[in-house]
Amino acid sequence: MRLMILVAASAAALSLAACSQKTEDHAEAAADEAGAAASSAAQDTAANADAAAANTAAAVDSAVDNTAAAANTAAANTADAAATAGRKADAAADAAATTP
Repeated sequence: MRLMILVAASAAALSLAACSQKTEDHAEAAADEAGAAASSAAQDTAANADAAAANTAAAVDSAVDNTAAAANTAAANTADAAATAGRKADAAADAAATTP
């Protein structure tokens, strides 16, 4: 009877040891996969940050170009308006001078 209990206890211990190794193997594999996923996520985040920075720089460059173009157009329009006003002032002065 004692021998059967001892054999059964030994078999149970070996079963637990085998189960424990299998569990350990699965835990190790899960940890490896979690590490790989975290590494991949970090790389994706870095790539997305780089792309966002490049897009922001391009948008700023475009805004600068558009602002410069608008300032140049406004300056040209102001110069044209000043020239027109000068011609009209000269015409008014000439008309006033010739009117008795």
